[in-house]
Amino acid sequence: MSAARGVGHGRGDETAPDVRIGPPKDNAAGPEAVVRTLVASVRELGPLRAAKLLTAANQQDGFDCMSCAWPDPTHRSRAEFCENGAKAIAWEATPLTVPRSFWAERSLTELAGKDEYWLGQQGRLKEPVHKPAGSDHYEPVTWERAFEIVGDRLRGLASPDEAAFYTSGRASNEAAFVYQLFVRAFGTNNLPDCSNMCHESTGTAMLETIGIGKSTISYEDFAKADLVIVMGQNPGTNHPRMLTALEGTKRSGGSVVSVNPLPEAGLVRYRNPQTVRGLAGRGTEIADRLYQVRPGGDMALLQAVSKRVLDAEDAAPGTVLDHAFLVEHTRGLDALRAHLAQLDEVEVLRATGLSVADVDDLAARYLAADRVIVTWAMGLTQQRKGVDTIKEIVNLLLLRGNIGRPGAGASPIRGHSNVQGDRTMGIWEKMPDSFLDGLEREFGFAPPRAHGADSVETLRRMRDGRIRAFVALGGNFVGAISDTAAAEAAVRGTDLTVQISTKLNRSHAVTGREALILPTLGRTEIDRQASGPQLVSVEDSVCAVHASRGKVEPVGDDLRSEVAIVVGMARATLRDDADDSVPSIDWAAMRDDYDVVRDHVSRVVPGFERYNEKVRSPGGFVLPHGPRDSRTFATASGRAELTVNVLEPVECPPGRLILQTLRSHDQFNTTIYGLADRYRGVRGGRDVVFVSPDDLDELGIADGDRVDVHSEWPGQPDRVLANQRVVAYPAARGSAAAYYPEANVLVPLDSTAIGSNTPVSKSVVVRLVPRAEPR
Repeated sequence: MSAARGVGHGRGDETAPDVRIGPPKDNAAGPEAVVRTLVASVRELGPLRAAKLLTAANQQDGFDCMSCAWPDPTHRSRAEFCENGAKAIAWEATPLTVPRSFWAERSLTELAGKDEYWLGQQGRLKEPVHKPAGSDHYEPVTWERAFEIVGDRLRGLASPDEAAFYTSGRASNEAAFVYQLFVRAFGTNNLPDCSNMCHESTGTAMLETIGIGKSTISYEDFAKADLVIVMGQNPGTNHPRMLTALEGTKRSGGSVVSVNPLPEAGLVRYRNPQTVRGLAGRGTEIADRLYQVRPGGDMALLQAVSKRVLDAEDAAPGTVLDHAFLVEHTRGLDALRAHLAQLDEVEVLRATGLSVADVDDLAARYLAADRVIVTWAMGLTQQRKGVDTIKEIVNLLLLRGNIGRPGAGASPIRGHSNVQGDRTMGIWEKMPDSFLDGLEREFGFAPPRAHGADSVETLRRMRDGRIRAFVALGGNFVGAISDTAAAEAAVRGTDLTVQISTKLNRSHAVTGREALILPTLGRTEIDRQASGPQLVSVEDSVCAVHASRGKVEPVGDDLRSEVAIVVGMARATLRDDADDSVPSIDWAAMRDDYDVVRDHVSRVVPGFERYNEKVRSPGGFVLPHGPRDSRTFATASGRAELTVNVLEPVECPPGRLILQTLRSHDQFNTTIYGLADRYRGVRGGRDVVFVSPDDLDELGIADGDRVDVHSEWPGQPDRVLANQRVVAYPAARGSAAAYYPEANVLVPLDSTAIGSNTPVSKSVVVRLVPRAEPR
């Protein structure tokens, strides 16, 4: 096959770094994490700045950590942060700034050749810069000129739908609400966001089955659960504070099991750094069992377990299913029963890579537990059948009434700190009419009703010339999206790109013909506006909304807050000939006092009544949730839906493997803190592909060989992740794993999950091709 060569760290035929491989860890956190946290924080921030920020992280009078959306316990420790949270704080709050001379010295061509790690190490952005059309350099501009450029270019479009407005999950509720208001007042619903690339499958499935796309549990439910099933996630790296909750499950007598292609250190053993047992002892064994499912096989496993639950009910009628709950609150049981009766067990074993004994064991554990939580992340959502896989989780929980009671429920774990709150605030390309009706009542204009473009559709329209301008409130759209080569070509074909950012990333180096970077305050920094210091708010994974207050002075005098930047763009864009803002929208008032923003939200978004009062109460407030609070379901039928989903296992020809993308321990999303993955034993680089030793033997490839990873898609040329060091690793047979975002080159733009359009990054069919001159 012909090949489309990828881009990324170690791309093409460049000399790759000397990656050093050691044995993977069998535990997470502990004294080493404490030492690394303190050393890195002091090195990056200095002792006083580090102490001030770390002691304020996730505290009621402090700021919300930007590294994940994990909820805060009611009783918080003084050190309510994790190693990766400390890295995120140090990365954002570093006093190192990009000097003005940088822009004249570094061309875009040069920046495009740098990797994410290098870009992020250059320091904080502190002044607006503009790349004129035809230029290969950014150059400093005033804020007034920057807003003028945005306004002129947006007003010059043939239609508002020729612009797209992306949002990262780090944006506050207040910034997100003002941003979507600006976009809809401008006249489009093109509001792609990072959720489109991660948990969109979750939202789609849960909205259809229980009427709300959010977790049905509280933090305290983990300590009440008899069984927690952790699927497709690595808490020790991606949300380490979750390990404390899982430790609570174990100490309360519950059990934890893991369903994942790779063993992960945090789920083997957790050494809680805030306990004597964690620091001086062995810590707590977390997962009682690992089921090493093959990527893409989770749906088959869930169906097989549900079938065994139904079989157990048939063997002892009236003793297994929660009949009262099913009769009163659900529909679809008979259809589900008939469908699963035809489940092909041979196909299940082929799809999962597990044995009959493995499946029986998981089913027995589920049947023995009265209160069960199933928790998952992108290992499930980024599959072709990701939506149906989440529906199967709901099926399994509903059969025994494990929704709407203590210690039980569905628990999607979102990675970005406020991606859930952003969606609540209206960052979605297809918000329901009830939300748009609220905007119309509050602001006196008719919002557009036609659904807009999500992240993948935005790139398609860029490629086709139908989106000419792209504005991003945070994030790294180019680095995060699939099909890197196609994404970069599409973005470069636009007329204007605007990035609202704290630090450099790939999206600043791959631009439209004209480009702007607008530097913003970080969450750690004090946000002063005309009415005084401001607070913002976020919503965590369990629907709790709480305040966040910056604690240190901004690193630059010319930085503006996200709210202020959005207001500046809105006032420059939405004006009449008299240069006035659109009537009835009080942009300046919202910029000067965020209480005004929250007053608007309180009248538009259900659950936010008395917002300004409730967000200032200790611990904030929890949003209403029908399934959790009262077992009420806002579906079309008014009941929770048991669904029939057709199993379609990933077909993997002989000599091929099913690859998933994953993060390293020194990473948050596309932000690379360092070139190490301590828990997996990798140091000094990221150009690695993890494969089972047994698979390597069959393929005739040795541990340490250099290979090109080719992804195969029917009717398309191969995509290639070049020059990867093979690591023999205890992965599921038939599988492979490589780092995100580098491995995004392997995922075609049109390879997306059915129903959610999420890129399929967790079930990529690949072959490993040895290099002509292996290293």
